[in-house]
Amino acid sequence: MTALTDALPLPEPLRQVLAAALEAVDPYLAVKRALETPDPPTQALLAAPRVVVIALGKAAFPMARAAREVLGERIARGVVVTKAGYAPDDALPGFRVHIGGHPVPTEGSVRAAAAIFAALRGLRPEDAVLLLISGGGSALATAPHLPLTLADMQRTTALLLASGAAIEEINAVRKHLDAVKGGGLARAAAPARVVALVLSDVLGDPLDAIASGPAVPDPTTFADAWQVLASRGLTDRLPPAVREWLQRGLRGEVPETPKPGDPLFARVHHRIVGNLALAVEAAAAEARRRGFHTAIATTALQGEAGEIGRGLAAVLQEMARRDRPLPRPACLLLGGETTVTLGETHGLGGRNQELALAAVEALAGLPDVWLISFATDGTDGPTDAAGAVATGETLARARTLGLAPADFLRRHDAYHFWDAVGGLLRTGPTQTNVNDLMLLVTMPPRATA
Repeated sequence: MTALTDALPLPEPLRQVLAAALEAVDPYLAVKRALETPDPPTQALLAAPRVVVIALGKAAFPMARAAREVLGERIARGVVVTKAGYAPDDALPGFRVHIGGHPVPTEGSVRAAAAIFAALRGLRPEDAVLLLISGGGSALATAPHLPLTLADMQRTTALLLASGAAIEEINAVRKHLDAVKGGGLARAAAPARVVALVLSDVLGDPLDAIASGPAVPDPTTFADAWQVLASRGLTDRLPPAVREWLQRGLRGEVPETPKPGDPLFARVHHRIVGNLALAVEAAAAEARRRGFHTAIATTALQGEAGEIGRGLAAVLQEMARRDRPLPRPACLLLGGETTVTLGETHGLGGRNQELALAAVEALAGLPDVWLISFATDGTDGPTDAAGAVATGETLARARTLGLAPADFLRRHDAYHFWDAVGGLLRTGPTQTNVNDLMLLVTMPPRATA
């Protein structure tokens, strides 16, 4: 089983519950299984005389490594695009590795997109393209439509992220500014056959939203993109070139992204090889094996992180005081992805750290309780932590240091609270990415003398 670092501030059974979740969505194993037990479209890809492999996302490197082991010298060209720290120093034969920016694109993201388009150039109908897609791809590779610039994309992305917009909303905008997204790679790969193996990081696994759907028909329009920005009060804050580009799209002066029914997608096949449900179900199975009364509450949790944190704390209070909905020892699991709406100034943190911080005061004094909020990719926001854990003792520790959770919550500065008090979950990059996992745990009562 995947071993999580002993430095995590968790009891061993809970470390192993998280480890089971990660192992279930191991991207290397997922791709290897998909290629070694292929469905008919994948069988056709495997029979192609020439295969180009494009791996894009936080899990790109292990996915590409699995493809290399199965396909070997049949790979004519290979490109890996991932995040800094998510690719080992060892070279992968047949592949060029590019490091893009995340969650905001960088010059590396522009170079990565250029490398992808170069690898897809000049393909024939008998050729095949294997796309290995995982979360983070939207920022890691970007090709702004001229005359838009990288700076325009950076500013627009930063505005959307700070607004609390859902990933589907953010991607509706990005797909109308960027040649990679919204079917852009399918267009570049034509007329070759395309098989995309997808590790989903979006709730419900909508293919058009994962990495902004680079090989998927785009059901959204310029009008949808503009509505997202208007609803978040961002239209007047956009870079002028972005505002003008979108206005041109609304007037029909710029072609729309390819839509469902476009013959471009007749030779494109997608297959989900890992998602949040698999991770949560594996975690639940391990919790049962460890003797916990276990249930899965949802795999579709959404909302403002602070509000969700307070709500989950209320549930954990009920578990601790009244043994419901589960008696001790208990593990109630939830999966999803919350959001944090930032002001003009803010501290440092991520949605999982903020969720746990919002629970601290409500859990104060409760014995043997744990609220864990964990990003499966090992990176919660722009920090080195995967999330945080709140217990009944957290508030007392904070008070001894003169720290008030409400102050840090108001400033959206969860990282510095947890760094001082203890409770950050630091795993390093996990090489996978399927949203977030929350555990509400009541441990067995401690023996008394």
